Amino acid sequence: MVSFEMNDRKKIGLGLTGFGVFFSFLGIIFFFDKGLLAMGNILFVSGVSLTIGLKSTMQFFMKRSNFKGTISFGIGFFILIMGWPILGMIVEAYGFIVLFSGFWPTLSVFIQKVPVLGWLIQQPFVRSVFDRNRGKRVPV
Repeated sequence: MVSFEMNDRKKIGLGLTGFGVFFSFLGIIFFFDKGLLAMGNILFVSGVSLTIGLKSTMQFFMKRSNFKGTISFGIGFFILIMGWPILGMIVEAYGFIVLFSGFWPTLSVFIQKVPVLGWLIQQPFVRSVFDRNRGKRVPV
């Protein structure tokens, strides 16, 4: 069985990732403030890099199957920096969905085990949506 060792570098990486999500959320709440959104993106990417390691991060983003998502995320970040935050976030969101589409089934299983959310997902309508999309990958 593989153990997950939590050293200081990974703790800092998870903190940076969390702050990245938080700053991105604040940027959206404050009417697409480009400073907060840019800071959120930088913190998120640096947090992921510290959490899984620089080599694994480069391998993940440079995988041939992830090129479309990587380029979309990068172009969206550039558009955001240039002053068009709404368009930049739309392009970034597309890149994010393409990049992390392989993790949705894992996230679904995790959410089903959370006490309140698990009960909500067990409802017939929501369950039918999860069952219909199980095993399907988002077309790229």
